[in-house]
Amino acid sequence: MTERMQWTNALSTRPSLETAIAEVTERVQQSLSGNPDLGVFFISSAYATDFPRVMPLMLEKLPLPVLIGCGGGGVIGTDDRSQTIEVEGDPALSLSVAQLPGVEIHPFHVSAEEIPDLDSSPEAWVELIGVPPQKNPQFILLCDPFTSRVNDLIEGLDFAYPGSVKVGGLASTQTMGVQSALFYHSPNHSGPSLYREGTVGVALSGNLILETIVAQGCRPIGKPYRVSQGERNIILELTEIEDGNEGIASSSRPPLEVLRDLLQTLDDKDRELAQHSLFIGIARDEFKSQLGRGDFLIRNLLGVDPRKGAMAVGDRIRPGQRIQFHLRDSQTSAEDLEFLLEAYQKEKGTSFLGAGALMFSCLGRGEALYGVPNFDSKLFGRYLHDIPLGGFFCNGEIGPVGGRTFLHGYTSAFAILRRP
Repeated sequence: MTERMQWTNALSTRPSLETAIAEVTERVQQSLSGNPDLGVFFISSAYATDFPRVMPLMLEKLPLPVLIGCGGGGVIGTDDRSQTIEVEGDPALSLSVAQLPGVEIHPFHVSAEEIPDLDSSPEAWVELIGVPPQKNPQFILLCDPFTSRVNDLIEGLDFAYPGSVKVGGLASTQTMGVQSALFYHSPNHSGPSLYREGTVGVALSGNLILETIVAQGCRPIGKPYRVSQGERNIILELTEIEDGNEGIASSSRPPLEVLRDLLQTLDDKDRELAQHSLFIGIARDEFKSQLGRGDFLIRNLLGVDPRKGAMAVGDRIRPGQRIQFHLRDSQTSAEDLEFLLEAYQKEKGTSFLGAGALMFSCLGRGEALYGVPNFDSKLFGRYLHDIPLGGFFCNGEIGPVGGRTFLHGYTSAFAILRRP
């Protein structure tokens, strides 16, 4: 009989670090039938002065072979009443541990200086991580927001491991001036357990599947357009697309002119929303004719040039790409996540059993967005029952859209782990 994959989570809101660690380690040990192989934890920056003591205290109570974690401005996990909650602004520690029979766990810490040049071969990236692509590793990444070169890292990992999932988040704090923290322990590691830079992560290969749900929280407005002229991250001209085809007779127009016309078609509520919550969606599938929610990579609109009518976007743009304007608000964010969770549930069927999950949610979501606590985590539990969930509120979220990995903002990205 095959040994069962087990995954559990425990969260403590005790203000004393020692008491919080004692509580979560005791509860996860009670939930597992054997010795865990992996631990992932998220700790509120309310404990920031105690960060150097976290790993020694944790490993003394629960001697895990591999343990990674990071600090967060908010923490997500299962409290002592078996309720999944999102703790924002108060002390909290969330620990997820797993028994992963048949799974090879390869932990790593990567500094910015070690990251290969983007012109390097895939072999340079494989040497950096230490896992051959043939093992099809799945990645969980926790990065420092300032020193990790995260965009270069995920682009390089996509290049070297094109079939692998990469998901995670950027460490955060709830107070300005508090340094972010990454935690790392592995069997052969003799260096520090607390890092203030780079990336910590694990590559998981073998008898495991890692799947993602990336909710960008936006809805498209107006029509899709094709970029007819663009340089770097600047859109200079757009051409209207009719019925999924380029409008041959349509002339190119500056994007600001297109936007002004679009705003006239919106109702008062959406027009007001567009003043502060307008985004650009870039279509990820070059060949899909009918584009809808979930087909776009959402990027910030950085500014406009009123003289030329050009727009600057928070990503590289090239002629031929299709774009569409998007809006974001609490209702749209809720509907987007529910749409994706419902689709995932239907795809898996009623007999689906996930072992565990991690949630990487933007600091801009949570109660500040929805006006009520625990919104995204409760919605996750409504559609995917009895899956232990841990996570944190990030400075940026890492997850795939359309087969490539990106750094997102205002997103909730879920990593769901299960048996094949």
